[in-house]
Amino acid sequence: MRATHRRRSFLSAALGASAITAFPESPGPVVTIRTSHGIVRIELHPEIAPKTVANFLGYVESGFYDDTVFHRVIENFVVQGGGFTPEMAIKPAGKPVRIETKNGMQNERGTVAMARSWGKDTATSQFFFNLQDNSNLDRGARRFGYTVFGRVVEGMDVLDRISRVQTSRRGPMEDVPILPVFLESARLGR
Repeated sequence: MRATHRRRSFLSAALGASAITAFPESPGPVVTIRTSHGIVRIELHPEIAPKTVANFLGYVESGFYDDTVFHRVIENFVVQGGGFTPEMAIKPAGKPVRIETKNGMQNERGTVAMARSWGKDTATSQFFFNLQDNSNLDRGARRFGYTVFGRVVEGMDVLDRISRVQTSRRGPMEDVPILPVFLESARLGR
């Protein structure tokens, strides 16, 4: 009980109290993401987004994310990756996963969510870290939202550093880091 209270207090200080209040008490699986700027660890929550977590873990376990880049970096908004090679070629992804935005989770600072295209059930491999509370990405009366499926438990400082890299347009894409920010590996466990 005390360890849980200390953990919640630490996370409250690191992420802001609102970022952890809705997550379940029981810890979920942890994925360690090694980047060219440091390590980020995320705790997944299959009890709130079971299909999304299973989808993400499938990519992790297959090594799909290894040697990719964070291709969309916007300070005070998001750091997005999980779909492009260092040469900015899109990796062929699997079948889309059904959206799970009715789970009550919000795109708050320190959460991780699935990226998708304009359609509702179009998320495949790409994901993003919320660098601030992004209520405009939540489910609403006229929008499907983006499925939150976990939270950062270590490495928010790494993501903040990544968010400050210089970006530019590359072909049709904006906010691409000029010097690549590598997602070196993603592994289940600490």
